[in-house]
Amino acid sequence: MQLTDSRDIKASPDVVWAAILDPAVLMASIPGCESLTGSPEEGYEAVVVQKVGPVKARFTGVVTLSDIDPGRAVTITGEGKGGPAGFAKGGAKVTLAPEGEGTRLCYDVEAMVGGKLAQLGSRIIDGFAKKLADQFFERFQETIEGPADPQEPDPEGEGEKKGWLKRAFGG
Repeated sequence: MQLTDSRDIKASPDVVWAAILDPAVLMASIPGCESLTGSPEEGYEAVVVQKVGPVKARFTGVVTLSDIDPGRAVTITGEGKGGPAGFAKGGAKVTLAPEGEGTRLCYDVEAMVGGKLAQLGSRIIDGFAKKLADQFFERFQETIEGPADPQEPDPEGEGEKKGWLKRAFGG
């Protein structure tokens, strides 16, 4: 499965780049991520729980950042094993470019699965992979910008939700 898309993020390329390298932002962006430990230089170990069609699995694996062009591009690659459910591999080539007062984040995603997951059929897998990529980049954008409605209270009832940028710089 391959997917190409882009998002306009209301933050400078430097801020978006810092977020891509921040493990807390990556963990918040990966749907179903239970833990993410490591560093951009060494890679990350991740535990992710996902349900694909009738198959629910806990994947343990690694996430690595490569082809790093500071402030402009990075490839994020993940590979996980879900025990009897099979395995999943994927990657996203991410590029950043100034766009107006923000950043255009473009991504090319490629994903594949094996084992029981592969038996679900390409239509289900492709739909799931597209949904997962969309959720990752939507969460990434919201983590930086905050919610679309700035008056929306957070689930813990602590007032306004703040995006990563606002938390980092006290906005």
